Amino acid sequence: MNQMEDILIEFFATFLIWFLFAGLIILWFIDGKIKKEQVVHALAACAVAWIIAFLIKRFFPTLRPFVTNGKEIEVMLRPTDGAFPSEHTTLAFALATTIFMHDKKIGWVYLIAAVAIGISRVLANVHYPVDIVGGAFLGTIVAVVIEKVHFRKFLS
Repeated sequence: MNQMEDILIEFFATFLIWFLFAGLIILWFIDGKIKKEQVVHALAACAVAWIIAFLIKRFFPTLRPFVTNGKEIEVMLRPTDGAFPSEHTTLAFALATTIFMHDKKIGWVYLIAAVAIGISRVLANVHYPVDIVGGAFLGTIVAVVIEKVHFRKFLS
């Protein structure tokens, strides 16, 4: 790979998730109550999804690609936990699914970013495709469940 590809992979694999979270701050201040509900749902979905992913990784650890293939990684920090599921992808899909359920236009941007995060984590040699699919599934399911719970009464 050339240097520009390496930079893009590292950006998407390491930093893009933080831009998605920063977008929540913008949503919080735009258009009042519905956007605040959207942000609360997204943060709740992320928290629950992260806890589940964390527990899966701790009780069923799997080796990461760079451990088995010996190749370099393209992320800022070397992961030391298990590979399945991808926590970055889990969080990205929890955010994206929540945003999509509230606002399709912005949701598509988040979904595309979530897919980019997942693909880049594989290209960065820190996850296998199954880790990405598992994270996407987990994040999506948790977001749908959280959406069913609703938090409107807490925001009033």
